[in-house]
Order: sequence, then C-alpha cells, then structure tokens
Amino acid sequence: MPHLVRPSEQYKDSFLAAVREAQDTGSGLGETLVWKLDDISADFGKVLRDLTRYEPGNELPEGFVHSEYRWLVDGDEYLGRVSIRYTLNDRLREFGGHIGYEIRPSARRRGYGTLILKLALERARELGIDPVLVTCDVDNFGSRGVIEANGGVLEGEFEVPQYHDQPIRRYWIRQS
Repeated sequence: MPHLVRPSEQYKDSFLAAVREAQDTGSGLGETLVWKLDDISADFGKVLRDLTRYEPGNELPEGFVHSEYRWLVDGDEYLGRVSIRYTLNDRLREFGGHIGYEIRPSARRRGYGTLILKLALERARELGIDPVLVTCDVDNFGSRGVIEANGGVLEGEFEVPQYHDQPIRRYWIRQS
C-alpha cells in the first residue's frame, strides 16, 4: 500500500531512476530537472540532507519557511514526492502554496497524484494548516484534476512573472 515516508537511502535506486525519467521526459519540479545523476548518486547523503534542511529545528535562509519533504513509496518503489510548507511567505502566497507535489513520469495517471495530495492534506491537518493553498500551471490538467478531487476551490488564474513563466491557478482546500 503506498504511503508517505521521510526521504531515505532505502529508496535510492528507485529515486535515481525517477530523476532519470523526469530528465528524459523534461517533466519535473525544480531541482529534479537540473540534478546531475552522477553527483547525486555518488553523494546521496547530501541529497537527503538537502531535502530535510528546512525542517523545524534547522536555521532557515532568509526568505524560506519551515517545511518537510515526504516521499510516496510502495514497497521499495519511489513514486513521488511532496513538500508541506508550514506557513506562507509573500512568494508562496503568490506561487507555490502550502503543498507542492510531483509524481514520477512512469507512475502518472494511476491515481498516485490524488493519493499523495490526500496524504499531504492529512499531514497538514495534523500540523494545524487550514485552509491549504495549492497551485498548479494553468495547462497542467492532471494536477488540476488532482487538486479538485481533493476539494480544491479555484481562487482564480494569475500571472506571476517574477516567479514563473506560465500562468497559474490557485486553489484553496478547507480542512475544517
């Protein structure tokens, strides 16, 4: 049964395969598309440290908020990742929101997007985050469906050229 876990060495091979898939298809979030596979394979501990650097208890660089990364896994297979941000700063209110997620290309269109957001919303509820802001590109119909299936109510479509080169949609999900 797929579930969320902290990033771990146990999933290294599957995670590296997922990064390769994302790079081969040109479809992934942030660092996924620019990581050098040889580098992250050679020092996977650094990847794990980087993914946990914004957790509570760590000093934050200016402009960042506390957050946690979780991986969606099934057995030893890495399926995707989610970032749950504890608060919003000005940038995240415009673009990014409380929750950002990514499903590896080979696992898409199998319900994992809906599941990862559902599980992330459960965690956000535990953290007292309500309502939850989730954003996606206007043309990302898969993500739009995932957000709407999890109760997302569209605030609107917005241009955010200072952060992103495409229009986005902002959704709010009430947990109470």
